[in-house]
Amino acid sequence: MSASAMNLSKRLLSGVAIATVALVLGACSDDKKEQASATPTETTETAAKTDAKPADAMTTASTTAAATTEAKPAATEVAQSTAAPAAKVELPSSEGSVDTAKLMEPGALPEMAIGEANAPVTIVEYMSMTCPHCAAFHNNTFEEIKTKYVDSGKVRFVLREFPFDPRAAAAFMLARCAPEGQYFPMISMLFKQQQQWAAAQNGRDALLQMSKLAGFTQESFESCLTNQKLLDDVNAVMQKGAKDFGVQSTPTFFVNGEHYSGDMSVDVMSALIDSKL
Repeated sequence: MSASAMNLSKRLLSGVAIATVALVLGACSDDKKEQASATPTETTETAAKTDAKPADAMTTASTTAAATTEAKPAATEVAQSTAAPAAKVELPSSEGSVDTAKLMEPGALPEMAIGEANAPVTIVEYMSMTCPHCAAFHNNTFEEIKTKYVDSGKVRFVLREFPFDPRAAAAFMLARCAPEGQYFPMISMLFKQQQQWAAAQNGRDALLQMSKLAGFTQESFESCLTNQKLLDDVNAVMQKGAKDFGVQSTPTFFVNGEHYSGDMSVDVMSALIDSKL
């Protein structure tokens, strides 16, 4: 391995800054100043809220009329119950819209998407692998949305890279280097194990162990992380997202071109998708 290639791998995993878009992007999101465990400089914003009210269930108990001095026949009231009202879900507020045709133009890297190309709803997510709120979305919401809407042909879901730091960039590169068809599983595994590698003292060794679970060898791991063009392309995806579409935080979603920021629950994203169908 050349000296320059070794230096690139070290820069990616040591915490030294990589060349990224010239913006101050020190957070998963810009509003709430909560410290993120995986990346201490990241903070979060939750744009999606749920107004979950306890369901009311009214049940009329069965009663049997006792015999009276008027000798009225005994009567039994049939128990009845009313269905509990559905909890109200407050849709997140759109932060604007972008030209959908421009949003879907080919970029520096091949599009990573699942779902029918002609699905009525297209969701584009910009994410950072070290953002805990991106991990929360993918660990708690994504799979159910995939089953409910993507697999049924209603949604096409696109993932795009928006790394905030060198480890996030390295994780994205490894997902791109995974065998064909394994990008989404690799992303899922890394999000599920985020604490094990994103906050590790030795990020290189931690990512190497994660990668070996996905079939990487020491050699293929090193080869991937010393690919300067791949790193440049990952950064180009981020730069375009920031410059052309106003992405400043992660996760950021574009749902049929409408801009939404912050983690979303299954109920909130389902309601949002339903409103577009």
